[in-house]
Amino acid sequence: MQIEAAIIQETMPKQAPRSWERQPFILDTLTLAKPREGEVLVRLAASGVCHSDWHLVTGDTKHPLPVVAGHEGAGIVEAVGPNVSRVQPGDHVILNWAPDCGHCFYCLRHKPSLCETYLEPMWAGVMLDGTPRLSWRGQPVYHFCSLATFADHAVVSEHACVPIRRDAPLEIAALVGCAVATGLGAVLYTADVRLGDSVIVYGCGGVGLNILQGAKLAGASTIIGVDTSPTKMALARQFGASHTVLADNAKTTRSQLLELTGGRGADYVFEAIGNSQVQADALRVVRPGGTLVLVGLSPVYEQTNLSGAFIARQEKVVKGCYYGSINTRRDFPKFLDMYMAGQIKLDELVSQRYRLAEINEAYAAMLSGEVARGVILFG
Repeated sequence: MQIEAAIIQETMPKQAPRSWERQPFILDTLTLAKPREGEVLVRLAASGVCHSDWHLVTGDTKHPLPVVAGHEGAGIVEAVGPNVSRVQPGDHVILNWAPDCGHCFYCLRHKPSLCETYLEPMWAGVMLDGTPRLSWRGQPVYHFCSLATFADHAVVSEHACVPIRRDAPLEIAALVGCAVATGLGAVLYTADVRLGDSVIVYGCGGVGLNILQGAKLAGASTIIGVDTSPTKMALARQFGASHTVLADNAKTTRSQLLELTGGRGADYVFEAIGNSQVQADALRVVRPGGTLVLVGLSPVYEQTNLSGAFIARQEKVVKGCYYGSINTRRDFPKFLDMYMAGQIKLDELVSQRYRLAEINEAYAAMLSGEVARGVILFG
């Protein structure tokens, strides 16, 4: 079948000259093959505009090109291949960008986001049989994160589909598939924040805002949002921050954060940016015995300089957080139920809606810090 999709054909030069005006995403018609065994055809309703996809443009994430990006999506199942049992045509689904087989080493140890079965083909941009379902101008096109949601249709593994209630808006459901699940999961599962804990969150974008509301949900007493954008200060308060700090320079920011946390630092500090210098700064405002949680994805070539002596002498813990340590089949419906019951804010995340043809404008707005989350709507 023929579909409309946004393609990344090449990475942006590291030192792009001012004359470099190429549109990062190219909108064109692609061919999408029908689903094979264990695969599902999904008509996309919405896809979130996430920074992780921009890493493909800059080359900070290494991936075969050309690629259809997009990993935060929801839609309706249109067709299924042979031997599919988890979903059927007509089901509303959130797409899971880290599919889990349910029987590998990590799945059996309750770490589905680390599933061994899907890890290699996911980063190769192909399906389990080693081939993509997308082609363009006679050449193969790869799928980002097993999904490729910057298109009106996608063929995905049935393990990437999580059925959800049909009365939930799909543009909101799409955000549950990444920003919401990662942020809430980082607090509730990776860190296990408890009543009365203090929390600092570096980065108040889509993931960071959900870390803030997760901390409030967990009963944290002091919740501090940190960002360089004045626009994000009001958003941080809306999503649960008791205090906000506008980061102008590291020394002043650190001083303010220590003052707000009794001079010791916070019980939990979350870094939701993926910047090595911010990670090092964040460790310095973790109290002795406290925990730094690294949620943001750093460029693959970048090293984080954290003092081993500093960590050892003050018994600080550094934890990685991938996809909020969630179980998608359990948590996608759970988080959507919480939203429908008014227990968490998700409507407020959507700052701007776009059509697929406006994807370059959507990313320009994201990079400027103007939005909490942009959403691309199809149909």
